Amino acid sequence: MRITELFANGEFVVTAEVGPPKGIHVDHLVEEAKEYLSGITAVNVTDNQSSVMRMGSLPACIALKNAGLTPILQLTCRDRNRIALQSELLGAAMLGIENILCLTGDHTKMGDHPGAKPVFDLDSVSLLHTACQLEKGVDLGGQPLVGEPPKFAKGAVVSPCSDSVDAQLAKMERKVMAGAEYFQTQAVFDSERFIRFMEKAKQFGKPVQLGVIIPKSAGMAKFMNKNVAGVHVPQEMIDALAADKERAKAGITGVEIAAKIIKECRPYCQGVHIMALGWESKVPEVLKLAGI
Repeated sequence: MRITELFANGEFVVTAEVGPPKGIHVDHLVEEAKEYLSGITAVNVTDNQSSVMRMGSLPACIALKNAGLTPILQLTCRDRNRIALQSELLGAAMLGIENILCLTGDHTKMGDHPGAKPVFDLDSVSLLHTACQLEKGVDLGGQPLVGEPPKFAKGAVVSPCSDSVDAQLAKMERKVMAGAEYFQTQAVFDSERFIRFMEKAKQFGKPVQLGVIIPKSAGMAKFMNKNVAGVHVPQEMIDALAADKERAKAGITGVEIAAKIIKECRPYCQGVHIMALGWESKVPEVLKLAGI
């Protein structure tokens, strides 16, 4: 099932994100996804997120698919050249993975192998173009594919709370021109910023999913403000997380914050994407409190 079909039907699309294990055992990942995420539309599987080496996104997608869930393959350009990226896309299509999210990827210096050589032969824009070329039955070298070409629901990322809104709109436009069919946003904590951005972004006519993180602590919020580009956590949210550390540690405050953001932003977007960061068990609570 391609989620673009759901957007086209006017459905509010709910997705969440999981990270593959740093090892070969996926039973825990699959069981948690089945228990807490089976009621949502689809599940993103990250691709060595933050440049930390883990199992690949594709095999984890297959494990989720075999368990009855709809996966979204995240694909970054950091670790593969254009040959490997095209090969991965063809392999995903052969295995029935229809939903993809194209990302440039974090630099290797950020991860657990800082000495690794980054590739970045392509970026997120040219990766979207690559997927479109494969859909036309031709590779980037101009050679025809054999048999029926693949078909994907092609997603991209945008940061609506970035300090440079015009730069983000320009990036969004380039991604639309390259073939992006839907967008998931970087984490949003400032509803007003998001709404202002969406008033301008609606010109592109593409569905946008609000990106939401369940904040775990005031320290986490301060870290994101300092280190994560395009993320701004307002001081009142930091104060709420710091006011009762036990409540925050239990996830109660974070769930309330995430649900409040979804409620405020829902009229301006076509879906929500929850980045639980290990708190997948909290996703049903967030959605219930948000009225979804």
